[in-house]
Amino acid sequence: MKFIDLFAGIGGFRTGFEKEGFECVFSSEIDEECQEVYYNNYNEKPASDITKIEPISLPDFDVLLGGFPCQPFSISGRKKGFEDTRGTLFFDICRIIEEKTPSVVVLENVKHIIHHDKGNTIKVIKDSLESLDYFVEMKVLNSKDFGLPQNRERIIIVASKNKKFNFDLIEKNISKPLRYFLDKEGDFEYLNEDEYTLIENPKKQSSGLIFVGYRNKNIWKKGIRPNTLHLSRVHRQPNRIYSIDGYHPTIPSQETAGRFFIYLPEENRVRKLTINECYRIMGFDDNFIKSKKNADRYKQIGNSISINLVNEIAKNIIKQGLLENEQISNERCRKTKRIIQSSFEIREERFAI
Repeated sequence: MKFIDLFAGIGGFRTGFEKEGFECVFSSEIDEECQEVYYNNYNEKPASDITKIEPISLPDFDVLLGGFPCQPFSISGRKKGFEDTRGTLFFDICRIIEEKTPSVVVLENVKHIIHHDKGNTIKVIKDSLESLDYFVEMKVLNSKDFGLPQNRERIIIVASKNKKFNFDLIEKNISKPLRYFLDKEGDFEYLNEDEYTLIENPKKQSSGLIFVGYRNKNIWKKGIRPNTLHLSRVHRQPNRIYSIDGYHPTIPSQETAGRFFIYLPEENRVRKLTINECYRIMGFDDNFIKSKKNADRYKQIGNSISINLVNEIAKNIIKQGLLENEQISNERCRKTKRIIQSSFEIREERFAI
């Protein structure tokens, strides 16, 4: 079971598939800092620019994985979509698919791509894959449903040659609260009491988040109505504080300072989420070798994919028989017949003796 890892980042897709016995035969990632992290963990330096890859030169593979750039479609970006040069990289994926015809294609992007350009963007993606003779299924999945305490919604697109992928067969594993994923000890960065405000009677949201307060940061005050200053602070994600008895919000790639703050009820204190905790709630092992620069670490983990979610997709590709095709089935039939025939011949020889 071989796969290629496009827009590989730091290897989230790769890790999730390797856990199920898949073998990576090619990877591509243009960011040099990510290339270094990828090499340190997988002993392989990814090829750089996907636009310069000649599909015919690639080794044969069964599955194509690609978390193609989400910034052109993200509500955190400028939402230019295919007008952004990064948005057109999807068609480089199609070039490779057309030449190599893998059994399965798994793509990942931000949830907002569904609504981008009034639904035209996702229609182009679906139509493009279907024009290459693939069954296309897609669904928004959340990391919190796969054993990770993070409310992180991403659309997963599965295109398959043999038959449709059934998302209903995916087994969910509802995550424990954030507190079970925290470091037991370390040099924690606590906020002073005058640096934040806690709200009264915080409630658990349907997302699993428990918003408990905000940092008292100075903000742009012009145009803000009297007595609504705290609302402006709340609307800025890096200022928000969440209880560890709930889940953590989506870790974004834009927050390179790692301003994620959590409230610990037992201590009645607020501290910053550590970099190790950020990687842990994305499913990475503690022994994963991170980038040397802290800003790169936060950017890379924000751009990555939840390993637990990916691993469940890998399991279902096998379980649902998406790697099977008529040629393989026929060959297995012929092989089985040869084994049975050989067995009968051996038995006949023994009886003859």
